[in-house]
Amino acid sequence: WDSNSFMLAAAAREAGCLAFRHGPVPDDPLEMLPAIEDQLLRADLLVTSGGVSMGGRHDVVKDTLGRLGTIQFRKVAMQPGMPQGFGTIGEDRTPIFTLPGNPVSAYVSFQVFVLAALGALQGQRDRQLPSVRATVTAPLHSPPGRRSYLRGVLNRVSGTVAPLSGQGSHQVATLGKANALIVVPEWVVHVKEGGDTEVLCLP
Repeated sequence: WDSNSFMLAAAAREAGCLAFRHGPVPDDPLEMLPAIEDQLLRADLLVTSGGVSMGGRHDVVKDTLGRLGTIQFRKVAMQPGMPQGFGTIGEDRTPIFTLPGNPVSAYVSFQVFVLAALGALQGQRDRQLPSVRATVTAPLHSPPGRRSYLRGVLNRVSGTVAPLSGQGSHQVATLGKANALIVVPEWVVHVKEGGDTEVLCLP
């Protein structure tokens, strides 16, 4: 997804970074390896998107990064954004985040994980999205055992948040309408209309 590189670069700039983007790289280690090594010459932190699915036959990112450093790949109990990776690569042990390939998963993962790391590099140890409590205007559903980040529209005046329809990780249009992420904890599978929940305010 070339749109991911634009979106993530914009999110990094929004966080106060000097961000450079690299377009899509073919699923070929011979092309991916020099592309990543080239970015190491100027980067304080790298972010990739895609190629980190668990058990997929196109997990080129994992194979390639294994030659450059130490990366841990895990399934995180969240939705969207389950496959995640983090580690350091290169002689300078540059930190790297490997985010999912689906656009919404990549964006949510950036805001939940990468933003805090950028804050630490900038000397802001508690950098994260502002959090408020709000009343949901419609019932919410979430898979058991996963923390969900649902796109919504927050009304600060009324203290309410309206979940948007179309929550699939590929549905970027819904993300464009959202100004908040509604958090449903991993131990909750249903929130009634009128229920109170945590909301993360998007920039």
